Amino acid sequence: MDNKTVFLFSPTLHDALRPGVRCSMPKLKRSVLSTLPVLSWLPRYSVRDNGLGDLISGISVGIMHLPQGMAYALLASVPPVFGLYTSFYPVLVYCILGTSRHISIGTFAVISIMIGSVTERLAPDSDFTFLNGTNGTGVLDVTARDAYRVQIAASTTVLSGLFQVLLGMVRFGFVVTYLSEPLVRGYTTGAATHVVISQLKYIFGIHPARFSGPLSQVYVNICRHLPETNIGTLVVSLVALVVLIVVKELNSCYEKKLPLPIPIELIVVSPPYLTALCSPSLPDVSLWGTVVGDAFAVAIVGYAINISLGKTFGLKHGYKVDSNQELVALGLSNTVGGFFQCYSVTSSMSRSLIQESTGGRTQVAGVVSSVIVLITVLQLGSLFGELPKAVLSCIVFVNLKGMFKQYLDIPALWKSNTVDLLVWLVTLVCTILLNLDLGLAASIAFSLLTVIFRTQLPRYSILGQVPGTELYLDTDTYEEAKEIPGITIFRSSTTVYYTNAELYLDALQKKVVCVVCLCIQAKPQFTPEQSNIQSLCQSKVNWAYEQQWTGLDLGSETGSHGDDAITQTSSTVGEETRGRSSDTHTIILDLSTASFVDTVTVIMLNNIFRDYREIDIDIYLAGCQVCVVEQLSRASFFSESIPKSRLFTTVHDAVLHSLQVHPLP
Repeated sequence: MDNKTVFLFSPTLHDALRPGVRCSMPKLKRSVLSTLPVLSWLPRYSVRDNGLGDLISGISVGIMHLPQGMAYALLASVPPVFGLYTSFYPVLVYCILGTSRHISIGTFAVISIMIGSVTERLAPDSDFTFLNGTNGTGVLDVTARDAYRVQIAASTTVLSGLFQVLLGMVRFGFVVTYLSEPLVRGYTTGAATHVVISQLKYIFGIHPARFSGPLSQVYVNICRHLPETNIGTLVVSLVALVVLIVVKELNSCYEKKLPLPIPIELIVVSPPYLTALCSPSLPDVSLWGTVVGDAFAVAIVGYAINISLGKTFGLKHGYKVDSNQELVALGLSNTVGGFFQCYSVTSSMSRSLIQESTGGRTQVAGVVSSVIVLITVLQLGSLFGELPKAVLSCIVFVNLKGMFKQYLDIPALWKSNTVDLLVWLVTLVCTILLNLDLGLAASIAFSLLTVIFRTQLPRYSILGQVPGTELYLDTDTYEEAKEIPGITIFRSSTTVYYTNAELYLDALQKKVVCVVCLCIQAKPQFTPEQSNIQSLCQSKVNWAYEQQWTGLDLGSETGSHGDDAITQTSSTVGEETRGRSSDTHTIILDLSTASFVDTVTVIMLNNIFRDYREIDIDIYLAGCQVCVVEQLSRASFFSESIPKSRLFTTVHDAVLHSLQVHPLP
């Protein structure tokens, strides 16, 4: 088989940029439709097919928005009515710009608690407490405190939204790939623990002091105030918990028979007041320097939760969810919502499941749910200042059921992947002990370290051919795979780069050196300037001789024992070859797993070609991707001593070429 050399030509900068700057009507139309997805699905919307399902789904989700919005506002440390605003404005924006048809955008426990950590840190109660001149007692100015906390939440939300929009515009949607599913689930489980601890004060009716920074979530402070428990508040909380759990279980058991879920959460908090929507206002940009880290963390976590849910429903129902457009849609939802004093939003698992199970098929369901929230805000809600916070906390507790079910991931990961289990557990512990921001950073760092360690400890294998096929498999794993006499095929399970290049070389020498040693022993006396391979083999042979001579009687029978030792040494080296022939003439490096090569890898490959050439063994590269070949060419790897004729598309091509050069006897 002839080995054909493939020449690769890199496009010029002008050729690379020309398709991106060229404008045409079809391209303009695609750009508009991708930026405003509503223009692609709304003109084709079928009221007959989708109208009833979207209407019922929107009403169901809207009913859930009301109590969850008010309850999660407590987590964000803002008045409950702002939770309703957050369930209205951002939802409308997402319906226009979003590409997922089934997720429900709005308040979410994890994002709410992240916003709440910022608002309480920058606006603690102590900054708004003053002494009463009459009796000398401390008085908390709740109105001023809440107003400043709303301002902080809105500013953080706008900045978070801008981060998401900018990342989406530069096509940075892949950033969420660094947040693996075990990391996200461990993080949300840890955040749920934060939520529970933050709401215990409302359940027991106590007023513990707030701690900030690492190790802030300690139970000692709460336990110290337990003797101060308000019995009436505790009784109300327990009754509300029992009612909520019982009715929600009934909804789950009879979901197919009930036209709509029983709105028990709405029943227990409905207030008889009137109010109006708030007017837009500019965020306080002077706060951005203080909250920039928190805003970025909120942006990444919110997007990770949103895209994971969106892609799940997209795969289930057979439509594409654009990750970059989702980043822009979520960012504009947060940015626009921040101007209307909303706080950060993302998709909710519980509401999304209700939206799907009740027949929702398009984003119209989100519009219907927004109308439900709007009617409630205008007709049934006002200051919401007299709402029982204990009941709202119970609503939060009940809605965390799904997150606490994620503890079942532990036995599942224990059976499937211990590394993912370790990531899950470390993320949970870091999130609980180091707070949400530091916990996220530490978890991502640990997750990346596991990737680095796994690339540093890959599986190295010798490949053999499955008779009658072009398949080459690991001979240790597959008994059917047989090595070809005179040819050794070596493969690493991961990309070779600077962190594992030395390990790759060591593994190659250990896997192949025994065969090479036998070849070297057949050669004349070594020259003074031995190659690395020769030196390694010579040291191995010397070691074997020493092992065999140790403890022998060096008397009159030295000669016979020496001959026996030499025989045993040859046997020892031969056993390590695992039956491979001593007349190895070709080593094929299977680089099909490599996605790139760096400078260290190029130097290592050069050394391999040089060292094995000195002992008359041919080296071939097989399975290289186009990008790898381009990088090798740019690094001036190919030369007269290493021509491109040593490069093959597949391992089988390299084997056929080797057999032409060195025919089997």
